[in-house]
Amino acid sequence: MILAILVALYQQVADDKNVYIMVGAIAIFMFGMMQLSAKTPSKNQDKKEEDVH
Repeated sequence: MILAILVALYQQVADDKNVYIMVGAIAIFMFGMMQLSAKTPSKNQDKKEEDVH
């Protein structure tokens, strides 16, 4: 994810911007964020467990 961020930032300041590289870097970053957020527990998870019991 860090590499994708660096590539995207480099493409922003480069004279010859490549749209495909930029889109690829953003897609990799978004996929990484999706994977990271899937591992984070929800705030409402405790409430759901209490309602079941």
